[in-house]
Order: sequence, then C-alpha cells, then structure tokens
Amino acid sequence: MTWILFLIILALFFDYLNGFHDAANSVATVVSTRVLSPKVAVAWAAFFNFVAFLIFHTGVAKTIGSGIVDLHIVDANLVFAALMGACVWNILTWWWGLPSSSSHALIGGLIGAGLVKGGFSALVAGGIIKTVLFIFISPLLGFLLSGLIGIIVFNLFRKANPFKVDHLFRKGQLLSAAAYSLGHGGNDAQKTMGIISMLLLGGLAGAEVEPIRDFLLSHHEMELVSQGQFIVPLSVVLLCHGAIALGTLSGGWRIVKTMGQKITRLRPVDGFCAESGSAISLFIASIMGVPVSTTHTITGAIVGIGSLRRLSCVRWGVANKIVWAWFITIPAAAAISAASYAIKVWLFN
Repeated sequence: MTWILFLIILALFFDYLNGFHDAANSVATVVSTRVLSPKVAVAWAAFFNFVAFLIFHTGVAKTIGSGIVDLHIVDANLVFAALMGACVWNILTWWWGLPSSSSHALIGGLIGAGLVKGGFSALVAGGIIKTVLFIFISPLLGFLLSGLIGIIVFNLFRKANPFKVDHLFRKGQLLSAAAYSLGHGGNDAQKTMGIISMLLLGGLAGAEVEPIRDFLLSHHEMELVSQGQFIVPLSVVLLCHGAIALGTLSGGWRIVKTMGQKITRLRPVDGFCAESGSAISLFIASIMGVPVSTTHTITGAIVGIGSLRRLSCVRWGVANKIVWAWFITIPAAAAISAASYAIKVWLFN
C-alpha cells in the first residue's frame, strides 16, 4: 500500500512538473506582449487549468489509461518506470530551455516500460498511432487556425487606428489566454488521471490497491469498475487538476523566453490569434480523446501568426531546434523508462 501511495504521489509530481514545464505555453504570449505581468499571468492560467474539469470529459485519460499499453500487464513497476522516464525528460528539457512535450514524454515512458515488460504485444497500436499522427497534426492545426484567425482579424482592422487595435486586443488576450489555459488543463491534466486510474484498475493484486481504491472511489464508481468499465474517479480528476494548476502557478520561466520572444516578436493582436488558434485545436483534440502536445500546438500557432506577417519574422533556426526536441521526446523518455524498469526489477524483485 505504501508503494502504491508513493506512485500516486509521483504521478501527481509529474502533473505538477507538467504545469510547471508548460506554464510557458499558457502565459508566454500574454507575458511577452506585456498584457499581464508574469505573476498575474500564471495565476490567471492556473485558475483556468483547474476549472477545465467542469468542461471536458475524460476521453484523453481513457486513451492514456488503456490505449497505449495493455491494461492487463500494468503493475507498480511499469507505472514507476513510465513516470520516471517522463519526469527525468521533463526536468532535462526544462533545464535546457526546450519546450518539449510533457504528454509525449509520458507516452514514451509507457511505451519503454511496456516494451521491456511485455514486448511489442503489450503495446496498443491504435492508440500509439493516433498519438504519433497528432505530433504532426496538432502543430499544423495550430498553424492553420492561427493563420486563418489572423487573416480575418487583420482584414477587419486594417483601416483601424493602431493604438485602438492594440488596446482592444490587450483585453482580447485575456479571453484567448483563458481559453488556451482551459484547453491546456482539459488535455494535459487528463494524462495523469489516466496513469493513476491505470494504477488503480490495472493488473495489481487486490490487497495492494484495494484500501486506496475504496478511499478514492465512490460506491457508484466501484459498481462501474465491477462491471469491467475503465473509469476516472472524480477524486482523481480533482487531484490532477489541482496539481497541474499548482505547477502552472510556479511557472517555468526558462521556456517563456523561448516561446514568447525567440520564435517571433508578438504584438497583442498576434498573441490573441495564436492563443485562439491553439485553444480551438486543444478543444477539438480533447473532445476526440486524443492526448496531444500543448507545446506543439502553441508553437505551431506562434509560427503561423509570425509567418502571416512575413516569413522572415520567424526565427527558423529556433523553430528547427524545437521541432527536433519534439521528435526525440518519445524515444528519449522511452529509453529512460526502459532503463528504470530494468534497474527497478533487477534491484528489488
């Protein structure tokens, strides 16, 4: 039981790191355009990260919990190794100032541990293929939507007084930043919900997990579990949204500079278009139950709105470095996870 509690705490720590690491995604545009101060911006983002559970269902959590590795092979060692792969990679990329994907780090962690424990047959191909496809689709969708919103906005206000436009979109960015933070909380917090639910409902011995399951699940939720359904307990939903909101409140400022200043120079109208485009992308993905990268989405949106002004407005060298971080995240986290699983089993089993 103590080991299971430790793993739940480790999962919530990953969720905190997710918020801390991805705070830059939520606030970079609104901070770099100086619409909000950093402290106010993270508080604004953290609030909407938390209340996202009121809007989104748990489709993403179910994909993570049962759509990456076979639920029947899940044990404490696999969950530990997956979380270690994700946490270590998150800390490394935060230290390097790279806006990599916490989501894909977790998925890589699950894949690495699943491969070591059960081989390729332990992996759920459909969920993995869908997730990998969205490595390309989510930034492209963010790019296209922010560009489309930008075209509409720039045409509507092309004859307006620049000072009035700036003033209007400073207010508009409060709404777009809130929408993006809702999408961030609605998609990213669910990944940890999936891990904890996997831990509670997977292939662990009953005596190990039953007391915690009885404590966290309501009577109605226990009935659904007894019928063989994969559910996400309300208590887990609240814990995960609280952890990601706390992480966002702490803020990962190393990445804010990369996202908000190094890719392209943003004005309030640009920030509004980028946040709106990426928020719509995240809403679509969450409704579909697809665990996407908020980092990929907002980066694509920032590049999209920067390209709309002029291709030379985008610092393509920085963007290229970010894209490389995207592609190595899953294999890097998988390698760390696989090593963690092997070491854990060798030392303690």
